[in-house]
Amino acid sequence: MHFTRESIFIGAIRSFCTAFAALLGILLALVITFFALGSTGDSQLFPPKATPMITADAAGNRTLLPLSAPAILRLDIHGVIGADDLTFTAFNNLLLDSREGLLAHDRVKAVLLHIDSPGGTVTDSTAIYHALLNYKTKYKVPIYAFVDGLCASGAMYIACACDKIFATSPSMIGSVGVLLGPTFNFSQAMEKWGIQSLTLTQGKDKDMLNPFRPWVPGEDASLQTIVASSYQEFVDIVTKARPRLSKQNLIDEYGAQVFDGHKAQELGYIDEGHSSYEDALTALSVSAGIEKDQHYQVLQLNSPHNFITDLVQNKSSLLQGKIMHTLQLSPNLPAEFGGKLLYLYLPVQ
Repeated sequence: MHFTRESIFIGAIRSFCTAFAALLGILLALVITFFALGSTGDSQLFPPKATPMITADAAGNRTLLPLSAPAILRLDIHGVIGADDLTFTAFNNLLLDSREGLLAHDRVKAVLLHIDSPGGTVTDSTAIYHALLNYKTKYKVPIYAFVDGLCASGAMYIACACDKIFATSPSMIGSVGVLLGPTFNFSQAMEKWGIQSLTLTQGKDKDMLNPFRPWVPGEDASLQTIVASSYQEFVDIVTKARPRLSKQNLIDEYGAQVFDGHKAQELGYIDEGHSSYEDALTALSVSAGIEKDQHYQVLQLNSPHNFITDLVQNKSSLLQGKIMHTLQLSPNLPAEFGGKLLYLYLPVQ
């Protein structure tokens, strides 16, 4: 009897070990599959393609039409420019995708930007603006913007690539200005508490605006020049694209203020300040030469996402084994924007 009980116990242990080993094997296979999918294949050669999504036209129709039907491409400028999916690289890939697949053979007859953004980095805003200008010139298509919420700073810069700008009346438009900072100086507090700091540098002004020592007058001169140059370029772009907007008034009076749709139209920032999405689509279809009784397809392109690829390509702190501590000086400013020139509307909260 003792021999039988021992056999049952050993059998239970053996079954448990077998099941546990099988589970480990399955988990290991899944991990290997994840890494294989994320690190091999065409994704190393070509970026993943955006998937077109059918959205309603001005009449509310979203039936799939034949490939011979003209198409209006919708691209969203939502969120902070230069962050997440709203970088120049991601946006430019959408423009490239708009000439392939369901939209191949010059099917795109017009582009509608749907804007709700406070702006973002100077580099991404400028690059997206030029990409749209090049697209419009190369393919000879009209580009309109529809603002539903916010079109400020860098978003306003991008909107200047459009032939016309429509907005809802409660939307906020404007904020033509440049931001760098804020930058803090802790030297007096450090002196009070007996804290010292040592930074090794080589080259004049290499530690420009070092927050742990007193600043020298004029050490920010080069940065001031860059900010001034970026601002002048912004003003020139806006006033060239929006001829009813006086450059002198923009600099001396309007500044980096934002205005609702009605006021923005009155001042010349936009063309229509009491508009709807359907109004903008209708006007754009007419500009594209689409007949009134002709059916057209509105196709929206969004940046693709691959959870497995994001997981294995060091985009997950879980797999990196890292715990990141950041000091976010503003609730609206991504940590990676520190030290960058910004066309960004950043109201005090």
